[in-house]
Amino acid sequence: MLANLPLAEQEIQRIFTWIAVGTFALILFFVARYFGVGDVIHRHYAQQAANAGFVLKRIEPIGIKRADELKIYDLILAQKDRAMPLVDIEKIRTDLMQYGWVKDVRVSRQLPDTLVVEIIERKPSAIWDDNGKQNLIDEQGILLENIPVGSVGGLMVISGDRANRKIAGLTELLEAAPSLKPQIIAASWVGNRRWDLKFKSGETVALPEGEIAAAKALVNFARMEGVSRILGQDIIHFDLRDPDKAYLRRKPKSSPAAPIEENRKNSDNGNETETEVKAETETGGRDTA
Repeated sequence: MLANLPLAEQEIQRIFTWIAVGTFALILFFVARYFGVGDVIHRHYAQQAANAGFVLKRIEPIGIKRADELKIYDLILAQKDRAMPLVDIEKIRTDLMQYGWVKDVRVSRQLPDTLVVEIIERKPSAIWDDNGKQNLIDEQGILLENIPVGSVGGLMVISGDRANRKIAGLTELLEAAPSLKPQIIAASWVGNRRWDLKFKSGETVALPEGEIAAAKALVNFARMEGVSRILGQDIIHFDLRDPDKAYLRRKPKSSPAAPIEENRKNSDNGNETETEVKAETETGGRDTA
């Protein structure tokens, strides 16, 4: 078989020699690894580096604005006073990525004794009111820790069961009507299927289910606001769930003080109910457009 190969005898011998050398080297590698020879050599190298002064003494964090700097230090200090070759950079990065505020992190050695940790923080996007417990969240709905909610102003408040998981969809929805976005201060995720939006001027807009239907309704509402300036008037609720009609609820009209008996009678009736609202439709208390 060898005689039939289109190779010279010297070339064949050279190929077999390299195969033998490669096989022997591979065997040596696995034997050395089995007996821990590589770890011994690495530790010896690290000890020599430590003797030469290459020991972690300083930590230089970069990019920390809102995150708790002390917590960042706590996550890294386990590596302090180690020889620089023994500092586990990948472990530091993994530990820091578990911290809510950290979106990304880059860790590098700066010889002879400094570890540079560059933090890329998540940005607060909204406040999630979870049954009265408020948390800052980013644009992906991830909870951000160790900062009082009140210290970040101008953020929209969202509420509802697992509403934080819907923040990305809500952001995309509001982009459909950018003129309205600065005026919206709160959003409620209703029945795990649709949004109610609340404006600075006190109005509430009930949007339909479905991303496309909700975006279309919001765009139509923005068009109505641009033409008629309906916000800040006497309408407090806009129900846009019906694709063909918008139901508008006006502010309750103030009435003169009633006698005690009449007040008692009114109190027995309780708050405004859906039946009363339907009755007002005939008298102008509730309009359709």
